[in-house]
Amino acid sequence: MRFIDHLIVGGSGGAPARKAPVFNPSNGAVQAEVALGDAALLDRAVAAAQAAQPAWAATNPQRRARVMFEFKRLVEANMQNLAELLASEHGKVVADAKGDIQRGLEVIEFACGIPHALKGEYTNGAGPGIDVYSMRQPIGIGAGITPFNFPAMIPMWMFGVAIACGNAFILKPSERDPSVPVRLVELMLEAGAPEGILQCVHGDKEMVDAILDHPAIGAISFVGSSDIANYVYQRGAANGKRVQAMGGAKNHGIIMPDADIDRAVGDLVGAAFGSAGERCMALPVVVPVGEGTAERLIEKLLPEIAALNVGASLDASAHYGPVVTAQHKARIEEWIATCEAEGGQILVDGRHFTPQGLEGGFYVGPTLIDHVTPDMSSYHNEIFGPVLQIVRAPDFETALSLPSRHQYGNGVAIFTRNGHAAREFAARVNVGMVGINVPIPVPVAYHTFGGWKRSAFGDTNQHGMEGVKFWTKIKTITARWPDSTPDGGNAFIIPTMG
Repeated sequence: MRFIDHLIVGGSGGAPARKAPVFNPSNGAVQAEVALGDAALLDRAVAAAQAAQPAWAATNPQRRARVMFEFKRLVEANMQNLAELLASEHGKVVADAKGDIQRGLEVIEFACGIPHALKGEYTNGAGPGIDVYSMRQPIGIGAGITPFNFPAMIPMWMFGVAIACGNAFILKPSERDPSVPVRLVELMLEAGAPEGILQCVHGDKEMVDAILDHPAIGAISFVGSSDIANYVYQRGAANGKRVQAMGGAKNHGIIMPDADIDRAVGDLVGAAFGSAGERCMALPVVVPVGEGTAERLIEKLLPEIAALNVGASLDASAHYGPVVTAQHKARIEEWIATCEAEGGQILVDGRHFTPQGLEGGFYVGPTLIDHVTPDMSSYHNEIFGPVLQIVRAPDFETALSLPSRHQYGNGVAIFTRNGHAAREFAARVNVGMVGINVPIPVPVAYHTFGGWKRSAFGDTNQHGMEGVKFWTKIKTITARWPDSTPDGGNAFIIPTMG
């Protein structure tokens, strides 16, 4: 059986005491085992990072950018193999896996411009003979704790900017689909990053706690569920670390009466069911404004959902594949049952769905539930599966209040032809990322990604200039140069000039 080891300087040092299975979600079979590390292994990775980071920080940013350019080229050259490997462990179809990788590469492209992004500020003549300037210097050693649902994109969001800024970086990916993160580290080394600058350690809570507690790690980036994000933030901050921790979501899509229903339905189906709904920027709640809008929306949604093909991750005809584990499949189906018990009307039921010949896989069929209300626990919580809930709103103000009052505040979308309604909604909604006729409003890489409320802990977003700020510390210098030498001469006269 294939074994997935840590990727640290000097190797892992023998057979691990603990291992975890890595499943193929399409058929339910165990396809590999991954090592689970501990604090002692992390100590070794940190020591290697400490040895490598000062020279890397002293490398000029143009040369660091060249490593990013070469890494981008290598990832693109290996795109198909990476996507198939990702799909085989996560369960998303290959097209979605390629999108996962491409969105990560967009942050690498931003990191290629690090010489410009690291430029400081300068004030000439802030006082008599006084100049003031600032510089951004690396934190030192950063760490990333990344989730199963984007095993390529989110690691690249973190380590791309961190390394380009001159830091060493230790990646702790999800143990559910660890192979692609390991390959990314290998490709970064092949691109020219020195040994010790990017390493990969595997583990569960034991490794997470070791990262949060290690005194040499200065900054930690995390993406996962909100409860764990809060735990990571609190424990990391208590240990004096800079922490950004992105949590869960319950994104809403508001359908105004004047919306282009055909286009909105196409967007909704992709946003709700794509990647089996295992995305923090999925759109699991649709809010039609007015009963007529709700009826027209459902009429259009039903045939589009019926046309979805759910199959194995390597099936090119499949629109989406299985969810990541049998436990997660059971959890999603429990939420569907809970919503039904709470009074939701199930229009399409994806429970107990299995494609023919794939009975061992972790499949959940597309599910559509009407008449969901804000007091239901299934609405309040994140389901993280291919389930679309319909919450009917009588008017714009009610629709605006739903995402604004929800415990999560990651993303939201409004579908309308009315510019005033869109502008008013964007200005007033209490959510961090807003789409106007865009169902999944993930910002481009040179802007920043981050939600509000229980969707994010910490005050700095992912990637863009916010990422540069997070992975660096600013130093401000105030300098005064005298106008004369100690003997009273003119400091600006060169001796050879007489």
